[in-house]
Amino acid sequence: MYPVIRMIWNGVKARRQPALGLLETHVSHHICMPWDIDLWRELNNGRTLTMYDLGRIPLAIRTGMIRHLAKHKWGLTIAGAVVRYRRRILMFEKFEMRSRAIGWDDKFFYMEQSIWKKNGDCANHAIFRTAIISKKGMVRAPEVMQAFDPESTSPELPSWVQTWSNAEDQRPWPPMQDYLSSSRTAAQ
Repeated sequence: MYPVIRMIWNGVKARRQPALGLLETHVSHHICMPWDIDLWRELNNGRTLTMYDLGRIPLAIRTGMIRHLAKHKWGLTIAGAVVRYRRRILMFEKFEMRSRAIGWDDKFFYMEQSIWKKNGDCANHAIFRTAIISKKGMVRAPEVMQAFDPESTSPELPSWVQTWSNAEDQRPWPPMQDYLSSSRTAAQ
């Protein structure tokens, strides 16, 4: 189930916090609850992706991006993600989440998020490729930035983010039918 109450709470807190610049970091604190865990009593990998919403949406509130999205009747959606998991977050463990925009290209915005344990270890790290959407389809990043902050230019994306994004652009969509057919045959 989606953490609606937590999202509302984090949204209320974000509205009370100082504004952030577009590329500044939003820091939030969370607890791994029993409904967030898997069979091994740790934060479920899928739930981790949902928990990252609790950082991205408040970040959008604090940077003022939410106001601009609402003004233009635009939405924010995930177009791709890559996650590296390294440390377990156990039930009732407190953790810190750091969320920030790292730049944009002609189509997408790139967000970096990480979860940190109390001892300072990074538990996991994710990069999200996000898109702004309207009723007519995707709104390209330069158009969004023209409405949001015409003076802004994107910092150069780290080479490994650009490499991942380029690989995503080469990935076939929809998935290749030949692959799907051979997978079904192998499973039978």
